[in-house]
Amino acid sequence: MVRPKKHLGQHFLKDQSIALRIARSLTGFSDYSRVLEIGPGTGVLTRHLLESTNWDLWMIDVDRESIDFLRRKLSSVSDQIILGDFLKWDGSKIKPPYAVIGNFPYNISSQILFKILDYRHTIPEVVCMLQKEVAKRLVSSPGNKAYGILSVFLQAYYKLEYLFDVPPSNFHPPPKVDSAVIRLQTLGKYTLECDENLFRSLVKQGFQNRRKTLRNALKGFNLPQEIQGLEVMSLRAEQLSVDEYITLTKTITPFWNH
Repeated sequence: MVRPKKHLGQHFLKDQSIALRIARSLTGFSDYSRVLEIGPGTGVLTRHLLESTNWDLWMIDVDRESIDFLRRKLSSVSDQIILGDFLKWDGSKIKPPYAVIGNFPYNISSQILFKILDYRHTIPEVVCMLQKEVAKRLVSSPGNKAYGILSVFLQAYYKLEYLFDVPPSNFHPPPKVDSAVIRLQTLGKYTLECDENLFRSLVKQGFQNRRKTLRNALKGFNLPQEIQGLEVMSLRAEQLSVDEYITLTKTITPFWNH
């Protein structure tokens, strides 16, 4: 069997019922037929994905031991098992659109989601297991202290759903934190109705100074008094919805020095 490696943040799922539940969380709602599993490990989730006739399954893992094991175990699809780092992968080997699924290594789960955002036009659906605290943060609403930068970025392009919890006892070795499964489904818009670079800058700057009002958090933008005097500038970053950030971006754009 494959040895879980601490430096890769590996905690292998061992509960078949949980694996089946995760696999069944993919809906195929936008008529994709290909699925990429990130970090298949020993193939517990992979097995249930392969049993579904709906998906043309691909797998990617940075761990050579896992890849060698899976290629022996799943010889019929060995050419669809990729040794590589998803964060550095260009995705060209799989014809879009394709969904993404997996038990994401907790130490790089945010980086994986940022990479998925870069490929949002090709990835209509994501089902992933994350640290519970992170999962709750991503699906949180404006006004919630857990609401953050990645919450806004993901919710700008995807509908997010918190599906279910997964206790540590379902893994080998058990992690020191609880886990949860969430689902992302594309909203069908891949660009925003505003300057996206400014949108991202506003969100980042606002949350990096989240205890300050936007008027103070965005001082570095050197905005004119007519903008600083707006009511929205008296709010903190966590109080704005995606649509309100888009509106603010449109308002600021004529005064923004690139």
